[in-house]
Amino acid sequence: MTDPASLHGLHLHVDGASGAAGDMMLGALIDLGVPVDVIGDALDAIGAGRRRLQVARVVTHGIAAVDVKVDTAGELAGVPSHRHADHGRAHDHSHAPGHGGHTEAAHRHGHGHGAHEHGPGAHEQAHGEPGPGKHDHGHGDHDHGHGDHGHGHAHEDHGHAHGPADRAHVHYAAIRDRIAAAALTPGTRRRALDIFDRIARAEARMHASTVDDVAFHEVGAVDSVVDVVGTAAALDWLGPAAVTCTGVAMGHGTLTCAHGVLPVPAPAALEILRDAGGVMLDGGVARELCTPTGAAILAATVTRWTAAPAGRPVAIGWGAGDAALPDRANALRVIAVDPAPDTAAAPDAPTERVWQIDANLDDMSPELCGPASDAVFAAGALDVWWTPITMKKGRPALMVSALATDRFRGAVAEAILRETTTIGVRFAPRDRLVLARTTREVATPYGPIPVKVAAHGDAVWNAAPEFEACATAARRHGVPVKRVFAAALAAFEVASAAGGFRDVD
Repeated sequence: MTDPASLHGLHLHVDGASGAAGDMMLGALIDLGVPVDVIGDALDAIGAGRRRLQVARVVTHGIAAVDVKVDTAGELAGVPSHRHADHGRAHDHSHAPGHGGHTEAAHRHGHGHGAHEHGPGAHEQAHGEPGPGKHDHGHGDHDHGHGDHGHGHAHEDHGHAHGPADRAHVHYAAIRDRIAAAALTPGTRRRALDIFDRIARAEARMHASTVDDVAFHEVGAVDSVVDVVGTAAALDWLGPAAVTCTGVAMGHGTLTCAHGVLPVPAPAALEILRDAGGVMLDGGVARELCTPTGAAILAATVTRWTAAPAGRPVAIGWGAGDAALPDRANALRVIAVDPAPDTAAAPDAPTERVWQIDANLDDMSPELCGPASDAVFAAGALDVWWTPITMKKGRPALMVSALATDRFRGAVAEAILRETTTIGVRFAPRDRLVLARTTREVATPYGPIPVKVAAHGDAVWNAAPEFEACATAARRHGVPVKRVFAAALAAFEVASAAGGFRDVD
C-alpha cells in the first residue's frame, strides 16, 4: 500500500475518458490516498460537516472505485438561504429523466447505483435506495443542463413535486463569503473560490446576469460545497507539482431542462472549459458525461492539457459515477506520477529535486525588486532571479523566479506574494544536477579569503573566491577588488597542489 506521505508534490494526471464530475474527482482522490479526515476537516470548517460525506467502494465494469455520496439534509451552517417565488430569473435547470450523465448537484432522489456491481463489503455506509436528503452523483439521470450549480434545480422529492414558491435558494455571494471567512488552509480556500467563481461566471454569462445574482438550489448548494471544498482540500493536501489531462469526454446528444431541449455538452460546462483553454473529447456516448462542476474543477486544477509525462506511477485512484455506461467503467482515474529524471545527465552524478516558483509582473516598480529578492532569499530560496518579458497589450514586464526545496516552497511562495504585486505564483518541479560543494580558506597578501569549490569526485571543476570577502579586503587595503580576486585564485591553485588550505564548511 502506498504511503500517503509519498504522494506529496508528485505530478497528477487525470484520465477523463468517462467524463468528470465533482463527486468522481473527490472519490478518485480518496482512492489515490488522501485521508478522509483531511476532507472532513475542511467540511467542518465550512459549516457543511463531515457527517455529510459518505464513502463506499463499488465495482463498475470490473474496476474497483470509490463512490462518494453527499447527505444534503439541512442547511449549510452560516450560509443564509431564502425561499422565494419565481422572480423571472432562470433558476430551474432540471432535466427530464433519461438525459445527462452525472447528478452531482441536481435534486433528484432514489436512483441508486445501476452502474455498479457491488463486491463483498463494498459499502462503508448502508447501501441501497438513498433515503430522504441523500444525493445521487455521477453519470445518472442528470438534473443540470445549464450547470449543476447554476440555479435552482427541480425538486422531485421521491415524486412529490414542489412549486417555485417552495424553493430555497442560496446565492453565490453567500457561499463565496462563507468560504472566504472559514478556517480553511489558504490553498484550499483559494482553489475552492476559483472553482465556484468559474461556475458562477459561466452561469452569469449564459443568463445575461451578474455573478452575485447566480443562485443555487439549497440542496444543490450543500452538494456543491461538499464536492468543491472537499476536492480543494484534497488537492491542497497533495500539493501536486503539476496536473495534466489529455482531454475530458463531454458526450453528445441532447438533454431536457426547464428551458427545453439543449445540446450536449452542457452549455455551462462548455463555457467553463472554453475559458480555461481545456480540451474536449466526444467520448462516443450519447449522454452528458462532463458536468459543470467537473469542468470547473479541471479548469482550476489542470496546468497543462497534454498526455501523461514519462515517469513511475506511484498511486492510482478511481472515482465512480452512478449510471451504467455501455462500453466502459463509469469512473474518473487520477494517477500520481513521479516524473522520470533527465537521463541525459551523467548516470553517477548526484541530482536533487527542487521547485521553481515563478510570477509575472507588469505593474511593479523596479525599485522594489531588490528588497523583494532579499525577502525571498530570507524565506529560504536557493536562488532568485528576474527575467524581462512582454505581457498582454505589449507591456514590458518582469518575471520573478526562485528555486526552493520542498521544505521552503510554501515560505518562498508567500514571500513572493507578500513582497511583489503579483496575485498568484506557479510551481514546477526541477531536477538539478549538483556538484559537491565545499568552502576552503586560502592565505593571500590581503588576508584570508574563502573560496567556493565545486568538485566531481576528486576532480575540482570550479573554484570561485567569495565576492563579499574580496570586496571587504580590497576596501581595507585600498586596492581594486579584481586584484584580491586574482590573488585568491592564485593562492588556491598553489594551496590545492600543496594541501595548504583549510575547509571552513
